[in-house]
Amino acid sequence: MSSMFYKNTDIQFNDHPKFANVKIAALVTGKDTDTASVCLLDIAPDTNIPVHTHDPQVDSIYVVSGNGQAFVNGEWKDIAAGDYIFVPASEEHGIKNNGGESLKLFVHHSPPLL
Repeated sequence: MSSMFYKNTDIQFNDHPKFANVKIAALVTGKDTDTASVCLLDIAPDTNIPVHTHDPQVDSIYVVSGNGQAFVNGEWKDIAAGDYIFVPASEEHGIKNNGGESLKLFVHHSPPLL
């Protein structure tokens, strides 16, 4: 694998394959490397990604913009731009956008989920 560089204007968002009102931009996938996948999520207001788990992936989530809630450690916690969430493999987690604007997340999974 060689280094990858994306200009902001070149990043393409598509409908998420599982969640309505969620857009995804896959930046790095299992086709690129066997160590990680990286994506951006754009979650519309009043949209939830239900509580779920990944196995064997760990989930690393940085809140780029917007407000909402994340289900971590068995409870819903308020999140906002600049917050970071680490979710070990097999741990329950979920996201709610209960704000008035898009909730944008930078998500890293290892090993690749995408």
